[in-house]
Amino acid sequence: MSEIKTLIEGYAKEKNNIEIASSSTILIKDNNLKILVDPGCNRKLLLEALSKEGLKPQDIDLIFITHYHPDHILNIRLFPEKGILDGDIIYREDKLISFSGKIPGTNIKVIPTPGHAHEHACLLVETEKGKFVVAGDLWWWSEKEKQETDYKSLINHKDPYVKDEKALKESRKKIFKIADYIIPGHLQALLVC
Repeated sequence: MSEIKTLIEGYAKEKNNIEIASSSTILIKDNNLKILVDPGCNRKLLLEALSKEGLKPQDIDLIFITHYHPDHILNIRLFPEKGILDGDIIYREDKLISFSGKIPGTNIKVIPTPGHAHEHACLLVETEKGKFVVAGDLWWWSEKEKQETDYKSLINHKDPYVKDEKALKESRKKIFKIADYIIPGHLQALLVC
């Protein structure tokens, strides 16, 4: 079974008409691999969170990116020697290695979830506590929004950056069918299905 831990609860807020955001960052341990999901863009916060776990950037084996928005990916520069994964490709320096279904060498399922971004993907992580979905920005809230967590509100939650609203709703419904717990990209650390 995998282990999963939220290292950083993502945030999205506004101050003096400037948006300030960094994604939730998740650590998954599976088959002796340490996988970091969405390292965000707050370098100091990430290094502190890793240190609390007794880890340094070089201790991480793989980095998974749910989508390519800068608030989710800027800290990948802390991991220059590591494999960077998206929904179906591992990038190692100038090499692109295709994969499908699961992160290679693990039991972690990769689920395409377009809508917020066309390339968006979630991870299904089975643990002793149940099935967790690391959802990236399939769901996210700004600090000023009320976090409604009933099914209808979650399916219809507005996303000002949505690329395909119909696909987003379908992706959300798909995740609800398989998840016991959902970890969103910004704010509320855990949704119970």
